[in-house]
Amino acid sequence: MPAQSYPLRKRRALALTTTLMADAPVVLLEGPRAVGKSTLLNQVAAAQSGRVVDLDEPATRDAVVADPALAVSGEGPVCLDEYQKAPEVLEAIKAELNKHTAPGRFVLTGSTRHDSLPVTAQSLTGRVTSLTVFPLSQGEQCGVHEDFLEVAINDPSKVITRHLATTTRPDYIARVTCGGFPLALAASSGDARRRWIRDYVRLTLERDVRDLSNLRQGDKLRTLLDRLAGQTAQVLNVAKAAEDVGLTDKTAESYVNLLEKVFLVYRLEAWGTTLIARTLSKPKVHVLDTAVAAVLMRLTPEKLTTIDATASKKFGHLVETFAVGELRKQASWIEGITGIGHWRHHDGDEVDLIIEREDGGILGFEMKAGGRVSGPELKGLAHLRDSVGDRFLGGFVLYLGKRSYTYSDRIHVAPLDRLWTPIGD
Repeated sequence: MPAQSYPLRKRRALALTTTLMADAPVVLLEGPRAVGKSTLLNQVAAAQSGRVVDLDEPATRDAVVADPALAVSGEGPVCLDEYQKAPEVLEAIKAELNKHTAPGRFVLTGSTRHDSLPVTAQSLTGRVTSLTVFPLSQGEQCGVHEDFLEVAINDPSKVITRHLATTTRPDYIARVTCGGFPLALAASSGDARRRWIRDYVRLTLERDVRDLSNLRQGDKLRTLLDRLAGQTAQVLNVAKAAEDVGLTDKTAESYVNLLEKVFLVYRLEAWGTTLIARTLSKPKVHVLDTAVAAVLMRLTPEKLTTIDATASKKFGHLVETFAVGELRKQASWIEGITGIGHWRHHDGDEVDLIIEREDGGILGFEMKAGGRVSGPELKGLAHLRDSVGDRFLGGFVLYLGKRSYTYSDRIHVAPLDRLWTPIGD
């Protein structure tokens, strides 16, 4: 279980940022507010003898807006925190790079997606490399080097070991409801954690979303977010959410886009629509962090430990969002991954997550919130395997049981905690 007193951990993104700086003039670290980007930026600056300019600080921001060139000049990497607060600085960076282009000159952080600011479309094209900074992974929280996806994408069978999982259902519930935000993990109690999350959501909606758009019906944005949380790990139904909230479909769609741009939710696009006949094309929606999802869904660990059928179904959705999130984090650390999505066939077969590598090989993942796996629950992976043939590297059902084993040709079953248990252990 995550500790209540959360120590500073070394992020996997730190080494990746250093690697990217060796080739790219500008490295952009983007991700949700309070995820640890500023800490990461200060670590980069300390390691590279750079200087940090905090654009979230009003006086600094005013000075930079008045004279953007002053902020970006000088030796060593210039590290700009929350650059979207003063987008004028991008033109100054462009002017600097026109005079002297060299790798690793600028590192930026942003709490809104780069493509959400119109001025960025023409400022740094071809000169910026982006890296998403996610909430802390389970391995980062535990201080271990996760290698599940790294191993699985090269040789899936190596994931199957004699290791017996020791994580219990209450342990999984705790991990899912704690999430990965450092300050939420450091909270002194569950009530304090939920209070922090409610404040985090409120401030993100009030500050970051409204910086992007002047909403005509902004009072309905939080209600829409609640409805989307209720759809987490399910096919996105904007029309249904719009009807529930009292918005037009067009307005609701634009609001969903805004919630994506501030990293509260994301769409997991459909995979294989041009490859496998009768593949459905609608995306799934996921809340980025499961602690946030649980608060929005009003689910506490106590509720999730009951045998109530509704709570059990919601826990299943949270487990899927949790596992998909952990795999997306690991995928962001690996070169050569070119596609991430879900697959749903017209006949009802589906695979919760597909990860595709550069040569076209794919891994499929199904998530189950139970302690046993039955044959019918493997049907989607088998259908996918038979449809793509040799491109299918392997498929996994991740469940809350203890044993890992191979069920059939290239289809395996493994405990969910294998995601953060080093394969060598």
